[in-house]
Amino acid sequence: MTKRKIIEINRDLCDGCGLCTTACAEGALELDAENKAVLVREIFCDGMGACLDVCPTGALKIVERESGTYDAGAAYRHVLKSRGREAAGRVHGIAHAPTHHAHSGCPGSLAREILAAPDSGEGPAVSGTSRLSQWPIQLHLVSPLAPYFKGSDLLVAADCTAFALGSFHQDLLRGKKLVIACPKLDETEGYVEKMAEIIRQNGLHSLTVAIMTVPCCSGLDRMVLQAVEVSGVELDVKKVVIGIDGQVVQAG
Repeated sequence: MTKRKIIEINRDLCDGCGLCTTACAEGALELDAENKAVLVREIFCDGMGACLDVCPTGALKIVERESGTYDAGAAYRHVLKSRGREAAGRVHGIAHAPTHHAHSGCPGSLAREILAAPDSGEGPAVSGTSRLSQWPIQLHLVSPLAPYFKGSDLLVAADCTAFALGSFHQDLLRGKKLVIACPKLDETEGYVEKMAEIIRQNGLHSLTVAIMTVPCCSGLDRMVLQAVEVSGVELDVKKVVIGIDGQVVQAG
């Protein structure tokens, strides 16, 4: 048993809609005889929280407690048996699942070619001017007391957004200070507390979070909202969502 992040269900709030059961690629959730969501087996839950975004009543939350380690292989076999081969290929952490799809299993890691629009050769060239105005930018490395955060417009961006959005510097970063993080690959312990301290100490003028459309990226949005709550500061959070094709799906 180790201490890790895992889903927790408030049965009083659950209305039995079942949306979480389909959102969980690992098949960790199902409805019981009372039409309430339950955790099938703890080792099936990866703790990423993709189910949180679809729950209409707020019955689900991620907590940190003692639990058996997430077992991607067991989750894969469970989904393969209950949902079939294609669904099993989407299980998080399966690097070489025997499916007909060449990808790692996690929906956010699915290999897809992005077809760029043909270059007409007309119109002004995109400016290559960097709008980065401070260093460091990785959340692990920044100091909440860094003077450049004072009264700033802060952008908290998932790592991949700058690569997907061609106009990232011009449209998102210009005039803002930057913090980057990856809710999937980073060791995120302490992230909420550090962001809360940045908010608490610096009288931010605005706060924007930029994420990708992949499920695991929503974790960064949740951490930012939690940080605002923990900070005790009244601050609206603008959210920008970028598609893997580089298009802005949701703007502020």
